[in-house]
Amino acid sequence: MDSESPKPVGNTPEWSVSDLSGALKRTLEDAFGFVRVRGEISGYRGPVGSGHVYFSLKDANAKIDAVIWKGVFGRLKTRPQEGLEVIATGKITTFAGKSSYQIIIDSIEPAGIGALMALLEERRKRLAAEGLFAEERKQLIPYLPRVIGVVTSPTGAVIRDILHRLEDRFPRHVLVWPVRVQGETSAAEVAAAIAGFNALPEGGRIPRPDVIIVARGGGSLEDLMGFNEEIVVRAAAASLIPLVSAVGHETDVTLIDHAADLRAPTPTGAAEKVVPVRAELMSLVADLARRQAGAMRRLSDRRRSDLRALARALPGPEAVLSGPRQRLDLASTRLAPALAANARKHEQKLGLAAQRLVRQSPLARLAALRARLEGYGRVLAQARNAALSAESRRIADARRRLQELEQRAAKALARGVAQRGERLPALEARLQRAFAQSLLRRRERWRSSVSLLASLGPDAVLARGYALVRDEAGALIRDPAQLRSGQALGVQVAGGRFGVVVAGGGEGLSRSTRPPRRDLPKAGQGDLF
Repeated sequence: MDSESPKPVGNTPEWSVSDLSGALKRTLEDAFGFVRVRGEISGYRGPVGSGHVYFSLKDANAKIDAVIWKGVFGRLKTRPQEGLEVIATGKITTFAGKSSYQIIIDSIEPAGIGALMALLEERRKRLAAEGLFAEERKQLIPYLPRVIGVVTSPTGAVIRDILHRLEDRFPRHVLVWPVRVQGETSAAEVAAAIAGFNALPEGGRIPRPDVIIVARGGGSLEDLMGFNEEIVVRAAAASLIPLVSAVGHETDVTLIDHAADLRAPTPTGAAEKVVPVRAELMSLVADLARRQAGAMRRLSDRRRSDLRALARALPGPEAVLSGPRQRLDLASTRLAPALAANARKHEQKLGLAAQRLVRQSPLARLAALRARLEGYGRVLAQARNAALSAESRRIADARRRLQELEQRAAKALARGVAQRGERLPALEARLQRAFAQSLLRRRERWRSSVSLLASLGPDAVLARGYALVRDEAGALIRDPAQLRSGQALGVQVAGGRFGVVVAGGGEGLSRSTRPPRRDLPKAGQGDLF
């Protein structure tokens, strides 16, 4: 058989794999540049390390790979979830590395109301499990707020209804934070408005609201989706200012209604819930004032009658003083015998004290103390003699030991002196050599310093051709502007001193009029002065 490869038959062109993949890619993108695909999300695991999202869309009979790029994923209004049925909008393209086709998704929306309700129910359960809807988190609405913050669209009828209802019931200061209440950016704007009201400082230039109303008119479920977003629910739950939700009509329920401190059926109802009716409040205050005045009058009358009854029950002065007067008379009759008995009692105590004092006379106690002192003196003398004997023996022993130590120290000192005397000639030789070397180094350093000083001194500078110019007072001339015509100067050069006179017709010489130094060499060091 022939070993050469077979040649192509006919006019069929040959494709490389890359060319064929590129042609297929262009064909698919031209034919399916914009498609809407309905299917169930499968294999969703969230963004990968690069931020892109990969999953599949499937139905009962087929499956297609799907990709959401990182920039698009951050703008999605509806986040993909495993098992969620959605309608994806994008374009069909191919991936040459796997010889497969896929859809590049630009937007996602739930497939029908049922899927949207299932998504909202799942989100509601998840947020409720975190405790964002718990009743113990909710705050009380102030009875009469000074400032009311309203988060709504400034161009709709909602804000006009709220302001009109507040004007009818109880006019209050209202701050409006304008936001979009529908569209992709509405959720972020509403959350930012709630956080912005909470960030206002107490006593600042802009008053901090006492209550916040988040309001929107009625609409479809899709129109109200901005108030079901997680960012809005978390902002409402985190608000430190009491928050009233008034979104949609009475039958519309959004997730912000669960997180708010109070839900109002309509925006007008929210205005009715945050302030009382001023006329009714004034009537109630007037009625309470009348009731308080009547109660005070009745209390005063009752206390006055009670005081009169108590005054009638009080006894007269004679009845009050009769008992004490009788006790005083009785005490005066018993006073004289009691004084005599008391004097006799104290006399007996004084006799007993005199007898005890004789037994405890100072002379007797002094004799006893003198005898005890003489006994202590004898004991002290015996102790002193014994201590002196013991101390004398201890000193004799110490003197003997000291003599032995002195003999040992003398012997050791003699040995040390002999050893050092042997080392002394060697140390003296080393010292002489070190002194000679140090003297030589210092002499060389002195010669170098003298040479350096001679080269840097003023005489060396003058020897190179320079001169010092001084005026009549002996001061150095540093600037030609100091000179004047006819002035006598003294010039010092290396060989001596001489005098000169300044020539010229002006009073002084400036730098610009100084004649050039034609005698200076072109190269080398310039004039130092």
